[in-house]
Amino acid sequence: MVFKKDQRTGKRTREIVKDILTKSPKHPRGIKVILVDGQIGRVQEIIK
Repeated sequence: MVFKKDQRTGKRTREIVKDILTKSPKHPRGIKVILVDGQIGRVQEIIK
């Protein structure tokens, strides 16, 4: 997960996704999602 404030550094965090906001299956910077706590960011990698 990369938040807007961290896009320049590429800092990633592990979060829980509530819903997907991007309609397309791919996006160069990641798929935009909303988290269970209401924050919005982009998923860069899925970790099981």
